[in-house]
This record gives sequence, structure tokens and C-alpha cells, in this order.
Amino acid sequence: MNIEQKLTHQAFLNREQSISHLAYERENAFFSAIQNGDVAGVQALYEPLGTSEMGKLSENPLRNLQYHLIITVALITRSCIEGGMVMEEAYNLSDIYIQSVDKCKSEEEIRMLHRELVMDYAQRMHLLKKQNRYPKAIIVVMDYIYDNLHTRMTIGELADAAGLSVTYLSKLFRKEVGMTVKEYITRKRIQAAENMLRYSEFSCLAISDYLCFSSESHFIQVFRKHTGETPKRYREKYFRVRHEE
Repeated sequence: MNIEQKLTHQAFLNREQSISHLAYERENAFFSAIQNGDVAGVQALYEPLGTSEMGKLSENPLRNLQYHLIITVALITRSCIEGGMVMEEAYNLSDIYIQSVDKCKSEEEIRMLHRELVMDYAQRMHLLKKQNRYPKAIIVVMDYIYDNLHTRMTIGELADAAGLSVTYLSKLFRKEVGMTVKEYITRKRIQAAENMLRYSEFSCLAISDYLCFSSESHFIQVFRKHTGETPKRYREKYFRVRHEE
């Protein structure tokens, strides 16, 4: 059966089983409300997972809800990034919630998680709109840094991405973020290293190389300065914590 035949067959099954998809306009309004931090609007448009209007992605009821929730997280994440949320924050939230979806053992857990994450994203966007934390140029630079932690960046490249001069970007970044661009890059690389130490088996040398530190010894020195521990000690501590949970 080719793709066109499958589409026709699925449409027939949906009609026979009275299965329909959420109205496009309502769905758009829902994601727009989240993007704009309109908490009241999100609450008004909120639809629990598992309604009769939801499409069937799996014959297994639990897996069906898990698939739908993962799709929802991806769509909300994209909406929030377009609405001004820093890409790193949005993707970190996405990773956390998708990992939580995977751990859910019942349909009720999925529904509770769905409501929790929808309101979490909406409230974060509400605060973001209220605070207007950073100018667009700074967000562009932060996103560029996040996407390129594994490459050697220059202040010139960042300035070009933001459409600013090197001098102006340096002054603006320090004023808005409270640290230099170099300090910010180092901090983000150390945070990435923490995640790699906790959730992967890459060696200290491999992490050092991947995150563009000049040498393994330099990486260890900088990591200890920021966290108070060596990479080895940090990994041992969190490895033990994960296995004791």
C-alpha cells in the first residue's frame, strides 16, 4: 500500500470511528496564547489529552498519549522560541519534559504532566514578556553561542550574527547580561560539560575536545573554578545519586 492509499484508508477509518483532529484555528490560538504568555487564554483553550477529537497514533492507549504529548512539547517549544524564549532554555525544558513523558506509567500521569508543562511554558512566557529581559540582538547572540558550543567562536562572528559592531556588542552584552561574552561562553560550556558528565560516558578528554577547551588540564582547571569539583569527582557524585534514586 503506497502513501496515498494509506492516507485514503486512514481517512476512511477516522470517519468510521468518528475520530477527528483538533480544529486548526483552535490549535493555533492555543499555541499563540502560550507564545504570548496569555495564561488566562491558555486556561480557556486548554484541552486535556485523550479527548475524542485526538487522532490515534498507536493502538496502545498509554503510548498514544505519550506520542501526542511529545508532539505537543515540540510544538510549544518552537512557539516559545519564536516568541522570544532563549533557545537553550526552551530546549532544556523540552528535554526535561520529554524524559518525564518516557517515565509515565499511566494515562493519568500523562494528563497531569500535560497540564503542568503547558502552564509552565505559558507562565515562563508571561514573565518573559513582562520583564523583556534582553534585546533581540542579545538573544540572537545567546542562541548562536548555544548552537556553536562545540566550535571555536570569535566575537567578530557573534557581532556579525547580531548585526552589530564588535565594540557595541561587547558593551551591550556586558550591560544586559552582567558578564563579558567570553565569560558567558565559558559558563555555557561548563554547563554543557556538567550535563555530559552526568548523562553520558564520554571521557574527560573527549568532553574537553568537544567543547573546545585548549587542553584537558585547562578544562579541569576551569571546571573546578566554576563548580568547586574536578570533572571526575562531579561525575562520581552524580552517577551515585542517579543509581540511588
